[in-house]
Amino acid sequence: MNFVESMKSRAVAYGNRLVLPEGTEKRTVQAARKIIDGKIASAVTLLGNASAVAKVAAEVGVKLDGITVIDPAASELLADFAHTYYEKRKAKGMTEEQAKTDMSGILRFGAMMVAKGLADSMVAGAENTTGDVLRAGLTVIGTAPGTKTASSCFVMDTKDPKWGADGLLIFADCAVIPTPSSEQLADIAASAAVSCRAFTGAEPVVALLSFSTKGSGGKDENVLRVQEAARILGERKPDFVFDGELQADAALIPSVTEKKAPGSPITGKVNTLVFPDLGSGNIGYKLVQRLANAEAFGPFLQGFAKPISDLSRGCSVDDIVTTAAVTLVQAGKK
Repeated sequence: MNFVESMKSRAVAYGNRLVLPEGTEKRTVQAARKIIDGKIASAVTLLGNASAVAKVAAEVGVKLDGITVIDPAASELLADFAHTYYEKRKAKGMTEEQAKTDMSGILRFGAMMVAKGLADSMVAGAENTTGDVLRAGLTVIGTAPGTKTASSCFVMDTKDPKWGADGLLIFADCAVIPTPSSEQLADIAASAAVSCRAFTGAEPVVALLSFSTKGSGGKDENVLRVQEAARILGERKPDFVFDGELQADAALIPSVTEKKAPGSPITGKVNTLVFPDLGSGNIGYKLVQRLANAEAFGPFLQGFAKPISDLSRGCSVDDIVTTAAVTLVQAGKK
């Protein structure tokens, strides 16, 4: 069973509920039908004006049977959502009027459905920017306990069982934070470990990457940043094995690990790679994808208190379905 099939199968077994805020977007409506018909979610909610959603559904030949449609601006939930949002943000200058306006928007309304347990996960981004999706998630749902950082990961399927978890590797962060601080790198590592468990079923073994291994790169600030991240992570006493700073070959090739970082606890077991910055992460996953013919799935958001996912605005219907399955799996088995 490949990664996509595994995610869909697990999503079916978990039976979690999904909200798709972009209810008047054609691909999203088509995906909602596939998700319900495939039982990937036990419930799907589309957000938007009911007549507008119905019009789009008719245009693409989709029946809305079994799919809930909610218009945030007219919903009986709006007053409660706005009050909750106001209380959460009033210390930062939020007014009650602005809270109602914000909650009338599809992204924040959808995020509040997840925050309040009316949905288990949210997927958006087919027509909204990554920044808009992230802001909705951060202001309404917030980050997971113990982390201040929302980030992302890719699941790389190398199709070679000698790498990672039966061929699967987690690459983070390849899409969100351009130059993470040491504390952010530690957060990314912890979130990537959670993603590793959720997506591969394996216990995470994490390598914090650099162009330096154990100080070989001298006192360059980028080396020191990763070293400090490893120190911070160690202080947190995480429930997973990690090491850093390590060059990629020292992380992945046991004979090189033994020479450059003798005694490393990750020797021959790495399944999660944390890149020092967005440049290296983005370049790294694309090189592996193209040169090694690996499949790259993602980016999937991580580090939120409850799961949300961002889509590429060029996504296909099947991309939305796959991302929904992954995000529903992130919500866990209830």
